[in-house]
Amino acid sequence: MRRLARIITLFTATAALLFGLGFPAHAFPQAAFPPASSGSRGSDVVALQHLLAAHGRTVTVDGVFSSGTQSAVVGFQQSKGLAADGIVGPATWGALAITVRQGDNGPAVKALQSLLNAKRGAGLSVDGAFGAASNSAVRTFQSHAGIGADGVVGPTTWQNLLWHYENINFGGSSMCAQSPDGNAGAHWATAGAVGQLEAAAATFATTGNGKLPVGDAGFEHGGSIPGHGSHQVGMDIDVWPIRTDSAQCTAGRITWQSSTYDRAATRRLVQEIRAKAPGHVQLIFFNDPQLIAEGLTTSYPNHHTHLHSRNLSGPGRGRSGPRPSAALSGSPAWCRPRRAPVPR
Repeated sequence: MRRLARIITLFTATAALLFGLGFPAHAFPQAAFPPASSGSRGSDVVALQHLLAAHGRTVTVDGVFSSGTQSAVVGFQQSKGLAADGIVGPATWGALAITVRQGDNGPAVKALQSLLNAKRGAGLSVDGAFGAASNSAVRTFQSHAGIGADGVVGPTTWQNLLWHYENINFGGSSMCAQSPDGNAGAHWATAGAVGQLEAAAATFATTGNGKLPVGDAGFEHGGSIPGHGSHQVGMDIDVWPIRTDSAQCTAGRITWQSSTYDRAATRRLVQEIRAKAPGHVQLIFFNDPQLIAEGLTTSYPNHHTHLHSRNLSGPGRGRSGPRPSAALSGSPAWCRPRRAPVPR
C-alpha cells in the first residue's frame, strides 16, 4: 500500500504541475521524467533499456517493461544506492541519463536516437553513433523545447525529450484517424499510452474485424482540447466500437445500442487494450451494460459512442490502482467530460 500511495502521490503532483501551471507552445519548463514500471511499454521503455545497457546491464531492447527489465532496474538502483523498488522515477532516470554529444558512441546514443525518432520524427539511424544528423536533430529539438540549443544532451534535454508526447502512428494497416470534434492533429499522448494503443491495435488487426478508429487523444504539448473535459495530460485516448461489417473507419458512427454493433469484437478490443499494459489501465469508459457487468468497462455519462481509455503511463501505476469511482469522485474538472459527442 505504501508503494501504491507513493506512485499515486507522484502522479497527482506531476499532473497538477504540468497542467495547472501551464507552459508556452514551444517551451515546457515544467517537463518531468515520466516514471516507468512493470507493465509499461513504448518508446520511453526502449530508451530505458538502452540506458540500462549503457550502464552495463543485460536487457532485451523491445520496449516492454517485463521481468527482465525490472530485474535490471532493481540491480541498477542497488548499485547506485537508490530505493530498489523497480520503479523508474526521477532519481533513477537522473542516474541513468548519460551526457552525450557529437562524436560519442554507444547505447546511450541509441536511446537518444530512438527518442528523437519517436517524439519528433527525426528519421535517424539508431546506430549508436552521434554524428552530424543526430547533432542537428538534437539542436532542433532543443530549440523546439525552448532550452539551450548547444547539441549537448544533458539532464535537461533528457528530461524534456522523455516528457514530450508522441504522435500516434497511422502509417500502418491497423488504425485510422478520426476527429469527431474537429480537433485536427489531436493524436498526441504519452509514450506509454501510444505504445499500449499501437500494440493493442496491431494484435486486434489479426482478428479480421477491420481497423481500429482512433478519436481524440490530445495536442502535442497537452492543454485544453475542445469537446473534452479531459485529454489534457496525455493519458486519455478515445477509440470507437467495432461494427459487425468491420467498416468502423468508413461507415457511420454507432453506439452500443446500434444494430451493427459487434459486442464480441469490441470485447476482444478491450481485452487487448488491457493486456498490452497490465496494471496501467486505470479505466475504460464505455456504456455497454454487458461489458460493464464483465468488469471490462465502466459506465460514465456520454460514453455510448466511444471507448475512453486512460493509461497511467507515468506515476499512479502498478498492478493495483485507484478504483475508477474513487479516481473520479474527487477528481478535478478536467477529468470529467464536458458534453456528449454527437453520434454519427
